[in-house]
Amino acid sequence: MFCDARDCYMHIAIAGNIGAGKTTLTRMLAKHYGWEARFEPVMVNPYLEDYYNDIRRWSFALEVYFLKERFRDVLAIAKSDHTIIQDRSIFEGVYVFAENNYMQGNMSETDYRNYMELFELMTLVTKMPDLMIYLRKSVPELVRQIQKRGRDYEQQIQLDYLKGLNERYDNFIFNRYKGKVLVVESDKMDFEHVPEDFGSIVNRIDAQLFGLFS
Repeated sequence: MFCDARDCYMHIAIAGNIGAGKTTLTRMLAKHYGWEARFEPVMVNPYLEDYYNDIRRWSFALEVYFLKERFRDVLAIAKSDHTIIQDRSIFEGVYVFAENNYMQGNMSETDYRNYMELFELMTLVTKMPDLMIYLRKSVPELVRQIQKRGRDYEQQIQLDYLKGLNERYDNFIFNRYKGKVLVVESDKMDFEHVPEDFGSIVNRIDAQLFGLFS
């Protein structure tokens, strides 16, 4: 949380696997609270389509691009004078996605070591969000959502890749991340279309951030 003489403002992050609903929830919460939304630069990543066609060939380039863009966000958020809600943080980009590519053999030892050394330099000026909201969703539900939204490049994603990401998300959130986390079990939720589901998330956020009780 950042404060000046007049006001306090926060950094909220939405975490979750591909197809978990992060972008939708980010947009809805930004509108509800009047926060500024920052979205992951997926559609403008020049490596993305090549990556899904040949993950091993393009993993390092893709991850470095995302790291660079997320660090750009870190610097902008640190200078902000209002609350920002972010679609995926730099931490999960590193400890979930990049690590998953390394563990699945898609990134070499040398590339991964260089990547992590670069991130460690960035951590000198990187703070944890005031609240990370983890949209936890099972692999079958992720697949259903990915098929529903119909992005061509995502249809090639392998189940093992999604499973590996889910396992690393759980390990990151429950064992490694030291910041404040709100876990939303979202398999049976439709917060985009069911007001009660969205309201339940808002109530829990209010309790976490403002000490209110649902």
